[in-house]
Amino acid sequence: MAVAKSTNNVMANKQTDNAGLIKPIAIPGIHDKFYKHLKSLLKEYNKPALLDIGAGHGYLTKKLYDEGYDIHACDLFPEHFYFEKVNCKKVDLTHPLPYDDKSFDIVIAVEVMEHISVHEHFFSEAYRILKNGGTLIFSTPNILSLKSRFRFLFSGFFYSFNPLDYNRHDGLQHTASLTIDQYKYLAIKNQFTDIKVSYDKKQNSSLWLSVFIPFIWLYCKVKKISYPVHNKHSFLWGRVLFVNLRK
Repeated sequence: MAVAKSTNNVMANKQTDNAGLIKPIAIPGIHDKFYKHLKSLLKEYNKPALLDIGAGHGYLTKKLYDEGYDIHACDLFPEHFYFEKVNCKKVDLTHPLPYDDKSFDIVIAVEVMEHISVHEHFFSEAYRILKNGGTLIFSTPNILSLKSRFRFLFSGFFYSFNPLDYNRHDGLQHTASLTIDQYKYLAIKNQFTDIKVSYDKKQNSSLWLSVFIPFIWLYCKVKKISYPVHNKHSFLWGRVLFVNLRK
């Protein structure tokens, strides 16, 4: 009995020690905003099975576990996942995901899309492991915001993107800057439907730049470019985009 009690104490201490390491790896506040957005989706499912792809330290996984959800996790570096109550599988998104077909109701990817170059493969695999009626939901920096457009105009780099370190391969750099139009194309190509896009919050800097919106509209009209595709207010003002794709 003493040995069992000692072992339990060690495990409890380990979990307590790791608790301080479970922090979100993203722009401050994104995980909490995403969680609030996700909660509205969870109401549509009865006891859903969820997969957190790119789970990082386990911040979102822990929140969902503590709420009583059936949550699974995976990451390229599972050794950095510190929530002991959920097993984090090692995955390389350039390879098939280690899950059976139709395993999950919801697949989550918080701030993953800008780190990978295999989006079509990712969408295909997400579709495969989702149950019918399931949802892939991901967040990504909004490169379409007015702030981002001006940043690109003067620096050649979108919002949340910087010059790359060519010798760094830890998966943490932002290497892919896809537009909503491109994400929708990949989603539809991989049979997703009911595509919904929202954002975490409005950027004050983008709101100040709204004076340029009439000129954007005029330019699109003159060049015969469909204005709504990339110029809805959510795209022009939002900081980070939340994208829901239904199977």
